[in-house]
Amino acid sequence: MKLSLASSLLVYITFLLDDLSAVNALRLHGIRPPPRSGLGRRVAMSGDLKNSGDVKYWTNVTMGGKSVSLLLDTGSSDLTVAGDIPNTKDTGKTTELSYAIGSAKGPIKLVEVGYEGYTIPDQAFVLDTSGVQGEDQGIIGLGPSSNSKIRQVLNSAAGNPVVDHIFKLNSSTPNFISIILGRSDDPDDKYPGDLTIGEIIDGYENITSQPKLEVFDVKANGGQHWQTLIDAKGILGPDGQPVNVTSRVKGGSKNRLNAIFDTGFTMSQVPQAVADAFYLRVPDAKLENITGVGEIYTVPCNAELNVTFKFGNVSIPVHPLDTSSDDLGRTDPLGNQICLGGFQPIQDSAESDTYDIILGMTFLRNVYLLINFGDFVDGKDGKTNDPYIQLLSRTDLAEAHTDFVVNRLDGVDDTDNFHLLPASVLPVVDQDPDDNESLSEKIKPYLPYIIAGSAVLGLLLLIGIFFCIRSSRQKRYRRLHDPAPAGLHHSQEPPFASYQPARRY
Repeated sequence: MKLSLASSLLVYITFLLDDLSAVNALRLHGIRPPPRSGLGRRVAMSGDLKNSGDVKYWTNVTMGGKSVSLLLDTGSSDLTVAGDIPNTKDTGKTTELSYAIGSAKGPIKLVEVGYEGYTIPDQAFVLDTSGVQGEDQGIIGLGPSSNSKIRQVLNSAAGNPVVDHIFKLNSSTPNFISIILGRSDDPDDKYPGDLTIGEIIDGYENITSQPKLEVFDVKANGGQHWQTLIDAKGILGPDGQPVNVTSRVKGGSKNRLNAIFDTGFTMSQVPQAVADAFYLRVPDAKLENITGVGEIYTVPCNAELNVTFKFGNVSIPVHPLDTSSDDLGRTDPLGNQICLGGFQPIQDSAESDTYDIILGMTFLRNVYLLINFGDFVDGKDGKTNDPYIQLLSRTDLAEAHTDFVVNRLDGVDDTDNFHLLPASVLPVVDQDPDDNESLSEKIKPYLPYIIAGSAVLGLLLLIGIFFCIRSSRQKRYRRLHDPAPAGLHHSQEPPFASYQPARRY
């Protein structure tokens, strides 16, 4: 489920077609040192994920003794690779893995995998024969095993994803992964990123003291995501004010958006109201439909936009180099460079009724992400340890401002000259948080009161009818010696005597 961006629109489209292909369009890679033999605690990684233009982050994994390049993807769970992989075993099964963009299909095979310092004797994977992935390239899914199509097809632990196998084969390894994605144009920090399994990256030990965000158990055809809630009024636009937006997910809090963390999306996918709040007030901003990207805002590259997300009452600012990307390669009639908004109105292929927002690379470059798998290991159904997510902010606003001035303004800080348009340009949003609920959902909380009130009204109505009948009977009853009431005067013309058939009333 992904969407990508390269150093120019033409290069971007070519990149999708020739390098990543439709399947890889929004997935990541990262290079690792040669794995140690056997299972055991790995040494701290040196932060050597390979970052290709902030579009993909990849890692090298040994499969059957051969090194292959795999995109990191927390939005899926399975391992897939194209090319000639030696020393594999057949399972006799085939499957197709579907993504928001593209798919991978082919036979399910078993092979020895060396990854993150561990060796997995028989790892199930899809040998992709669709022809859309590059030779010796693929995807390593880091999502929950409940999202694994391979496990469903094999219907046994033999189909477990890579991370689940590592957790099971080495019980001393804590059941969490952690990820940092680097920023290629950061002038101060060339750290490309890192992925660890069961170990905290040096210098980021404070991650364990951050709020533990609940991972919601999603029962849907799309499978389990790493999904949690953004705080109420927890998205702040470039004016520092909360964005007025409500959740579309049924059965949950309407004033808190359901967000999933997906390293496979280049552009974060957000509700239209959020994209409008981020970009519509920027002078000369346009909502365009760009081939290979979809509907997205374009803004002048010299517009410094600072937005913030809140989780567990902790603010996570987004670097202005992520709020917009200067890789489009376009200019306006005056020669000013045009940028793409890093938070894209959610595309049709990415929409779901189980979440509101997909926080991809443009958000994840600003945090150190820790995911504790808890019960989401090896397809467990029982509850022992709840999974959770922790986020540690990595963006310092003062440093981010300096980075922006160096990268976008040629070192000349004239940001005081930039002003947002009035808030009146934004579309009017219905502020009723329950406006997307059905009538029955709206009534449900008040149902006991409605029933009680109806019962009282019904009783009062019966009492009223009883007294009306009694009163009516008393008026009609007369003693035999009472005089009869006077009748109508027969000399009067009957009502409607002047009625004319042709007259209209």
